[in-house]
Amino acid sequence: MENQIKPLDPVAIDLGGLSIKWYGVIIAIGVVVALLLALRESSKRGLDKELYIDLLIWAIPISIICARIYYVVFQWDFYKNNLGEIIKIWHGGIAIYGALIGAVATAIVFARVKKISFWQLADIAAPSLIIAQAIGRWGNFMNQEAHGAETTRSFLESLHLPDFIINQMYIEGTYYQPTFLYESLWNVLGFVVLLILRRTKIRRGELFLSYVIWYSFGRFFVEGMRTDSLMWGDFRVSQVLAILLIVVSLAIIAYRRMKQNPPYYMADKFGDVPKRK
Repeated sequence: MENQIKPLDPVAIDLGGLSIKWYGVIIAIGVVVALLLALRESSKRGLDKELYIDLLIWAIPISIICARIYYVVFQWDFYKNNLGEIIKIWHGGIAIYGALIGAVATAIVFARVKKISFWQLADIAAPSLIIAQAIGRWGNFMNQEAHGAETTRSFLESLHLPDFIINQMYIEGTYYQPTFLYESLWNVLGFVVLLILRRTKIRRGELFLSYVIWYSFGRFFVEGMRTDSLMWGDFRVSQVLAILLIVVSLAIIAYRRMKQNPPYYMADKFGDVPKRK
């Protein structure tokens, strides 16, 4: 039976010399869903929708570049002898934490230029970010990557997974743990949690910091199961960063509550935000 299993075609559209892969299509879907959710919430909070679109125009390319730089830095032993491969992002090799670092840095600068609160922008973006990540992991599924250790078909069947997932986890004669799925489901649950939290007495900035804590907590455990981790000596980079982000986020929440007393999210409005001229 296993010999007859064929992986799903990673190419969504083949236009002769140009191939559009499912990975890119799924990532694009995630971005669109995230944008629509952010625009809806930003309208409720009194933010000009065009400002959020302007932010994405800058954040998307910068995030991709940072995701690539992050990956290259921790795979430098390979790239230092293959410098021409650095720009060939289509060969694979981007890291979500690098993308998030780029997005956050862009949002901080953008907020300063536009004279609006970074924390308000980040709170609106938090549910959008985590659901986009949940969707994006299915791009890894189509590429048969970001999987865990070897396993058996019987184990996968015991998880009550549909056949199309089980069959896609059969890679070069071996079944693997669908860690892409574990992280995707964790992110979907996180999306629900964030939607609930933003209706509570959570303070400005804490919805975004809750997203960072939630994602990092789940990523720490999922990363420990993966076989393709970026390493820093004997440590998995994403696990080290996950712990650091959790500690820093909790410290920021505590500090801001003790020293700054930020307003509640539900009562927090942008007010009169300058319109585009």
